[in-house]
Amino acid sequence: MEIPAELGRVLVIIPTYNERDNIEGIVGRVREAVPPADVLVVDDASPDGTGQLADALAKADEHVQVLHRAGKEGLGPAYIAGFRWAAEHGYDVMVEMDADGSHQPEELPRLLAALEDADLVLGARWIPGGKVRNWPVRREALSRGANTYARLMLGIPLHDATGGFRAFRAATLEKIGLEEVDSRGYCFQIDLALRTLREGLKVVEVPITFVDRVHGTSKMNQDVFAEAAFRVARWGLADRVERLRRPRR
Repeated sequence: MEIPAELGRVLVIIPTYNERDNIEGIVGRVREAVPPADVLVVDDASPDGTGQLADALAKADEHVQVLHRAGKEGLGPAYIAGFRWAAEHGYDVMVEMDADGSHQPEELPRLLAALEDADLVLGARWIPGGKVRNWPVRREALSRGANTYARLMLGIPLHDATGGFRAFRAATLEKIGLEEVDSRGYCFQIDLALRTLREGLKVVEVPITFVDRVHGTSKMNQDVFAEAAFRVARWGLADRVERLRRPRR
């Protein structure tokens, strides 16, 4: 697929921690789906050797790069490190994608096409046309509930603000103030979407098919949910207080 010329240089950022069984397959599928795009694997010192395997992939393909980090700090810091690397190397579009195969690289062309008329494109599970495969009912209910909670608490028009398959323009990331972001878990995704909307930028949701991982274990845990619930409540409360303080006209 040819990337729309208007978009410029595209970098697909894939954070990893113990994804040795998945990384080779997902990188290969990205390269096949969007050959002009580059891939950056951001590895948090995976003890299973993911970083070393990524180095081998990079050695064999000049479109693949690896950023090694000292240790596991969470999803947010890994992506911010990737965004900064991308900015330093002159990329115009940054794509977020999980390493575990839950995000389908074959759907990347549709996300990039939608970015021609948007500042941020979210791959969405919970809109018409979106699907989830192989998830237990409890996991689906938690995700749907978390997104409804975020939509109501924050007053945002998004149905899948927690999803991690998305494409940003570099200019969008420059405007939203990454230096102020300290979210670490999956609420990082809500944080960036909220900041984009508050800047008055255009956010578009595109339906995707999410497939639960086959290899490895999920990084989702109770602490991740607790951080997201607390931060969303705090952001929502702060927004309401700010609106009450504004002088009425």
